[in-house]
Amino acid sequence: MQPNNIILIGFMGTGKSTVGEQLAQQLQYERCDLDEEIVKATGKTISQIFAEDGEEMFRQLESDVLRRLVDGNRRVIITGGGAVLRSENVQVMLQYGIVVALTAEEQEIIRRVEQDQNRPLLQGNVKVKVRELLQARAGAYDFAPIQVDTTGKTIEEIVDEITNA
Repeated sequence: MQPNNIILIGFMGTGKSTVGEQLAQQLQYERCDLDEEIVKATGKTISQIFAEDGEEMFRQLESDVLRRLVDGNRRVIITGGGAVLRSENVQVMLQYGIVVALTAEEQEIIRRVEQDQNRPLLQGNVKVKVRELLQARAGAYDFAPIQVDTTGKTIEEIVDEITNA
């Protein structure tokens, strides 16, 4: 029996969006991106929500949308890096899907996110911000039963590792 949903978690820049797209295609699952759904629901970009409403409001929207998405089935749900910060989200993820944590080495994450201006938590010195956030979130993704390091791997290798697990 295939799992109802596969939920991808991990720090920003670990490959959740890219891997999620490919995984959904391969399994013929619906692809659902939490951030995209929040943008659709609010009519605001993630950066706008952070700037106008604050991180706490964003986290509440994230929890609400996650609960709605896990209610479907045969979905690959791509979460934002901070979705695991609320214990209620962790419980929902574990209850309604197989949770896969994508990881990457710090230097690889920095390389991947350096050019992205759409990450509200990385304003300023990207290297310092990534290091601080990685330290603050140390252990936050450890609850996932499947852990995949994406450093130096192709999308195909990562998707194979997930489907084999």
